[in-house]
Amino acid sequence: MNKERTGRLTFVPLSKLKSKHINYPPPDPNGPQKLIDKLKFDRKFSPAFEQVFGKTLVCKDLESGSGYVRKYDLNVITTDGDRIDRKGALTGGYVDARKSRLDAIKSVKTKKAKYEQDAKAFTDGKKAIAVLEQKITEVAGQIEILKRRRLNAGGAWGQLMQDSMVLEREEDTLRARISKMEAEARDLEADIRTNTARKADYERELSSPMSRSLSDEEQRALESTGKQCERLQKALVEIGKEKAQFESRLNLARVDLNEGLRRRKEEVMAQLEAIGDIDAGDNAGDDLVGRTHELEALNRTIESLMTQVKNNDNELDSQQTKIHKLADQIDKLQTKQTEESRALSKQQKGTERYVAKRQLLVQRKDECTKQIRDLGVLPEEAFEKYINYKSERLAKQLKTVNEGLKRFQHVNKKAFEQYNSFTKQRDTLLQRREDLDKSAASIEELVQVLDQRKEEAIERTFKQVSKFFEEVFEKLVPAGRGRLIMQKRIDQDEDDLDEDEEGARPSAIDNYTGVSIKVSFNSKHDEGLRIQQLSGGQKSLVALATVFAIQKCDPAPFYLFDEIDANLDAQYRTAVASMIHELAESAQFITTTFRPEMLAQADKFYGVVFDAQKISTVRSITRDEAQMFVEREAQAQ
Repeated sequence: MNKERTGRLTFVPLSKLKSKHINYPPPDPNGPQKLIDKLKFDRKFSPAFEQVFGKTLVCKDLESGSGYVRKYDLNVITTDGDRIDRKGALTGGYVDARKSRLDAIKSVKTKKAKYEQDAKAFTDGKKAIAVLEQKITEVAGQIEILKRRRLNAGGAWGQLMQDSMVLEREEDTLRARISKMEAEARDLEADIRTNTARKADYERELSSPMSRSLSDEEQRALESTGKQCERLQKALVEIGKEKAQFESRLNLARVDLNEGLRRRKEEVMAQLEAIGDIDAGDNAGDDLVGRTHELEALNRTIESLMTQVKNNDNELDSQQTKIHKLADQIDKLQTKQTEESRALSKQQKGTERYVAKRQLLVQRKDECTKQIRDLGVLPEEAFEKYINYKSERLAKQLKTVNEGLKRFQHVNKKAFEQYNSFTKQRDTLLQRREDLDKSAASIEELVQVLDQRKEEAIERTFKQVSKFFEEVFEKLVPAGRGRLIMQKRIDQDEDDLDEDEEGARPSAIDNYTGVSIKVSFNSKHDEGLRIQQLSGGQKSLVALATVFAIQKCDPAPFYLFDEIDANLDAQYRTAVASMIHELAESAQFITTTFRPEMLAQADKFYGVVFDAQKISTVRSITRDEAQMFVEREAQAQ
């Protein structure tokens, strides 16, 4: 609280509170009443309540209350909420009598119960909605997962279609190669037949008897033909081998095409027709065998994906069914809430009618109770004797009794009751008087303790300031001496002595009348001069010494001095500047001066200058500029 400067708290023990005697006006039923009598509290807190509410009266209006304030020096409040302080302040306001606090409290309780009920229903509905929203979120998440799976399956289907197109192109390529190989095989067969015929011719010629009638040229042709025949036989053997290899490869390709690729193509096309039309890709494979294995893997993937899609569709259907069920439950809950709101509104209207009827009955009951109270104290048998009587009989007896009571119209029927009431009030007042006396004694004791502490604080503060004043004055005037003296009262009136004897002990502060200053500028042993005997410059120096002493006792964050060295001599100006420089370590000093001594100890300089429009402004300047300004002012003077 001290750090934030939000206020001050005072803690006082109840045992230290002692209430003083208060001069109240004499008791009057139609006059003012003490406010403390209207309060209900634990009696152990009486000293505190008397301290706060003891000097307050309750009056009917401001006119009568103002007289009691002036006569008895008490605070007064009226039944309308106005207040008259004994120091003269008036406060008040307006209260609408048509608005009853009891009715307001009843209305608040009713509204609060209704609010709690509605809040509970709202909370339950909100929880149910939160549960449903959570379930809907879970279902939506599952739907999103299924959608992603479906998209992934669609991508796999697209890849499978691309692979199918690649296989079709490979099939066409293989068919072209097979056709080419068949044509080559037919050419080779024709060559084989031709060479076979030529071979047969050559063999027949060889088997015929050789004649020596061949010429040399024919003999060379025959030898070359034999060599050519051997070459052709070797070529025929090689061609036969190649033919066999080509036929084997052709048969294998046909088998693979007929038994493997075509069947897989039919299966893939059947699956693709079941999945849907998807655009074909552009990539081709490298070899048929690798693509065949890859196609088989893709077929297995498609089958698993189809199974997952089917399962996901089933799960999606079940989740959608759950969502529909939850939506139906929400609709039912909202319908139920609407019906309950309507029923609650009907009950509220019925309750309002019952409350209005109850108020009428309570009013009638109060009237009857008032009439019974006017009769005085009734015997106990009056509440039980006539319970079983009929209303006609009671009316007749009431008429008879009323006629008999006419003889006693001038008799005070409440005398005994009033006597008992006044006796109880007297006892209560006596008890309160004792409590007030005890409270006054405790408060007086507390006041004495506080006065003693105040005296000690004042004396302690004066001693500190006096000590610092002597130290500061000695620094400012090394050849002199200064003292602070507490002025005491010499003569006391006889009335004051009598009051001290009758009341508490006299306060030591009451004996002090003020503070005086004695200073000597030339000697440390002279008695010194009082402040009235000093010159203007000496008074200024003494005032500065007092300010510096207080600053040491209770430092402030900064000080603002306006030409404090104007009336000082040069040596005193130098001493004051040195003192300010010394104290500037713990505080900030802002001074205005036309003397050079103060500039020697300053840290920052500001000058006031005028522009062409004669408008003054403040700007930062250097020490040299400040020195030149002071010298110009001194020369001008």
